[in-house]
Amino acid sequence: MNLLINNIGQLVTVASHGKRVKTGEEMRSLGVLSDASLLIENGIIAKIAKKDELTPPEDFDVIDAEGRTVLPGFVDSHTHTVFAGTRENEFAMRAEGKSYQEIAEAGGGIISTMRATREASKKDLYHLAERRLDDMMRYGTTTVEIKSGYGLSPEAEIKILEVIHDLQRDHYATVVGTFLGAHAFPPEYKDDKQGYVDRICDYMMPYIAEKKLATFVDVFCEQGYFDLHFTEQIILEAKRHGLIPKLHADQLNAFGAVELGAKHNAISVDHLEKTNESGIAALKNSQTIATVLPGCSLFLNHPYAPARAIIDAGIPLVLATDFNPGSQMSYSMQMMLTLACTQMRMTPEEAITAATFNGAAALGLSAEIGSIEIGKQADVVIYDVHDYRFIPYHYGMNHVWKVVKNGVMLEF
Repeated sequence: MNLLINNIGQLVTVASHGKRVKTGEEMRSLGVLSDASLLIENGIIAKIAKKDELTPPEDFDVIDAEGRTVLPGFVDSHTHTVFAGTRENEFAMRAEGKSYQEIAEAGGGIISTMRATREASKKDLYHLAERRLDDMMRYGTTTVEIKSGYGLSPEAEIKILEVIHDLQRDHYATVVGTFLGAHAFPPEYKDDKQGYVDRICDYMMPYIAEKKLATFVDVFCEQGYFDLHFTEQIILEAKRHGLIPKLHADQLNAFGAVELGAKHNAISVDHLEKTNESGIAALKNSQTIATVLPGCSLFLNHPYAPARAIIDAGIPLVLATDFNPGSQMSYSMQMMLTLACTQMRMTPEEAITAATFNGAAALGLSAEIGSIEIGKQADVVIYDVHDYRFIPYHYGMNHVWKVVKNGVMLEF
């Protein structure tokens, strides 16, 4: 946990100067230092200086970066990493022209993964997710939010959240848990939607809050899933139990989900592919963060969220993967940078800020992680590139050379 990284070609600090989020022009300011050194003491960033200016004590390890580029670890603030089963058959159906809704009506979609996840043991779910987290870290992600939502019953949802809790305890990655019992309506409640919402609010949420199994509560607020009335009921109950709301919003339709999230101070509203001027205006007058998920748009051949309009309106923007078995089977945040730059009119600087510091803000952690600043947790990644812009430019490969988590250099 005591480490000197010397001979850094580019140190991309994403300096925040004490702010909670970065917005507008601030998102382009990365605080890039050339020919730098970074001293880490007890897992915390202690000093930043010019190359060869720092002499570590004898018990410090030393890494010669040999002119490579160093960034903060990625913060992936929207994933569904705990699940069983895969859905490559649905991928083939989409290639034949089937829609998201048609696949769901044919027994696919979330319900397909629900069945596999309900049948899987807690041990199996843990080991599947553990391997995925290992791979995420190999690609430069050091903090991961993980949602439940593939159980859709009290027993299965709690099983998933317990797996997430165990990963928080055991894994090198920082793991943040979110309760997404309101992901879809399970078959047994197909004709009693209010009954399932009551089950979430009256049974699941009090237990989850008491056992501290989640930090956030999410809702898939969408036509045909959880409407505005059901979503508001769940949000209010979450807040009553001290859980922080966030929403899947405006993915397929813009019908007031973003506005509802802003009204109730959700920490973030995520997806936003269909967000319009009304949603942007609501976000502009709130503290809610906009999270966009370009991998989902790529995978489903859907429109991309209006990232340029959101940033230009002065709204803090986050990039995340939405890694899940149905609509986005990739956990590469490096690829999300490329999509942000090529498909969403974001600059490389904006994309990096959105994938690191602002991602930390979407989890309430930007005072601790997301940037390379003195006093912050030492989550840093060394990339085998000479310039940070090369990462999104040369896409489709992993540029990571070394990952340092809490000051510890990981071995993969």
